[in-house]
Amino acid sequence: MKNHLLMTAAMATLLFLPTAQAQERTEHEQMARDIYENVISFRTAKGHGQVPAMVSYLVGELKAAGFTDDDIEVTDYDIDGDMTQGLMVYYRAENGTAEKPIVLLGHMDVVDALPEDWERAPFTLTEEEGFFFGRGTMDNKYGITNLTATFIRLKKEGWVPNRDLVIAFSGDEETGMISTRAQAEFVAAEIDPEFVLNSDAGGGVLAPDGSPIFYAVQGAEKTFATYELTITNPGGHSSRPRDDNAIYQLANALQKIEDYKFPVRSTELTRAYFKAAGAVTPGELGEAMIAFGENPKKKKAIKTLRANPETVGTTGTTCVATMLRAGHAENALPQSATATVNCRIFPGVGAAATEEMLKDIVDNGDIEFALLTNVTESPESKLRDDVLGAISTALTARGIDAPVIPYMESGGTDGMHYRTKGYDTVAISGGWSKPSNMFAHGLNERLSVDAFYGGLDHWYVILKTLADTPEDE
Repeated sequence: MKNHLLMTAAMATLLFLPTAQAQERTEHEQMARDIYENVISFRTAKGHGQVPAMVSYLVGELKAAGFTDDDIEVTDYDIDGDMTQGLMVYYRAENGTAEKPIVLLGHMDVVDALPEDWERAPFTLTEEEGFFFGRGTMDNKYGITNLTATFIRLKKEGWVPNRDLVIAFSGDEETGMISTRAQAEFVAAEIDPEFVLNSDAGGGVLAPDGSPIFYAVQGAEKTFATYELTITNPGGHSSRPRDDNAIYQLANALQKIEDYKFPVRSTELTRAYFKAAGAVTPGELGEAMIAFGENPKKKKAIKTLRANPETVGTTGTTCVATMLRAGHAENALPQSATATVNCRIFPGVGAAATEEMLKDIVDNGDIEFALLTNVTESPESKLRDDVLGAISTALTARGIDAPVIPYMESGGTDGMHYRTKGYDTVAISGGWSKPSNMFAHGLNERLSVDAFYGGLDHWYVILKTLADTPEDE
């Protein structure tokens, strides 16, 4: 297998630079692209009820490849009248295997995208300018595509793993994680895997010229917590303004939150990440990363890291306003104003302490706080030697010579719920991108065409490395 996949290191940069012309694709590449195009077409955002349709499509593809009804489990979840589903797929080992299973994660839902805001139709896969555009092209329908296509490829080859491999695709990771929590409970009770691998984070980081800098492994996550801040008053006629206008008071509170900088924090993992990543990151940013890793009190380094969207979340807690609603008529004073504030809380700080800090910041007792999130605080996971070896094998197969660096995710993924169950859970996406091309949750989400095709062997190599049966058996 290695001889078939191996490329020279000199070709590594070419994997990530835009191609001048279309290439002839292999059967597997075309199959993966077809799956990608189809899953992007489902508007699997909250409120649109499209997750079941996507599940039905994926089940059809898996059954056509040889997976049976006994290998596939679909679970329904009614979340406030919005139907979603979870999908679990078992790639079974021979009877009598002594190896514990590996569980593989991905999420089928997406943050919604408003077509009128996008340059291209968000739920149509568009290939232009060396990129695939569409909602979910990175987060996380590339992971769904890659894992599904890899299972199909291996099944068609007749490969039998030496342990069970179990896909767990959730249906509401971007919102309440109800399906995620249920799947994690089931996995702990019924499967008890050796470890868990997540397709929804991690992956390769590219320099501006498209060359690989390092491969990141997500080994920890910040805590996700969303608050609603609401202020009310009697309102009145707009021709008779009053001093306690609810919109102005809320705006004043949000301005204070914007201006506040939460304390700088670090852990052994984040400092090690900054030192290792900084060593291969060019320019001022790389210098700041190294300096912070060596001494997290360095003011110049803190300023540089906090000015960069890619690194600010690794230096402490962040809270940011994401939604607003206020007033009830254009000619009436607002009787209420509400803001949604999303916080990504540094490990060890806690949601309760963060809420108290926000209350101190806004310094207005008339503003009511409501925590909307079922908060989960998860521990760090270690990077196992066998997983590290499999990642290194996959990188070598692509001709990539880049360090593998564990890091803490500023966002949140399904992985947190498996970590709280005691399973080492690391995210190891097959995608590579430049930080400047990160548009997940935003407008015009994209993944380069070459990164898409270049990563299709990623899970294939990793799963064969971790679960192949020795030739002498």
